Amino acid sequence: MRILVAEDNPDNMEMLLRRLQRKGFEVHAVTNGKQAVNAVSFVNPDVILMDISMPIMSGLEAAMEIRKKEGDLSRVPIIALTAHAMESDKEKCLKAGCNEFATKPVDFSALLEMIMKLGSGEK
Repeated sequence: MRILVAEDNPDNMEMLLRRLQRKGFEVHAVTNGKQAVNAVSFVNPDVILMDISMPIMSGLEAAMEIRKKEGDLSRVPIIALTAHAMESDKEKCLKAGCNEFATKPVDFSALLEMIMKLGSGEK
């Protein structure tokens, strides 16, 4: 399974990359939303982990742009990653086109469960 990780914090990125690779995933990393939008076409990810607060283009803007480009085609699952845990934040993420929402610090077991569920097509 290919996972695109969009995360601007080096420590968070390193943790996610290391743990996902240990689980056998093919992981591609970008550090802002614009890079994430561009990477979707050549990485062809099964799941995207999208930090919401990134420079250049936020994760919400990137999710909306990805959804716009996909049109009626098959939609790649997007899991929003954010330090904000308010219900309104979750609603913003879902409205932008994200499928799931995980708060930081990330509970890796719960995140892995989301990845497996979404990446296997159980939407």
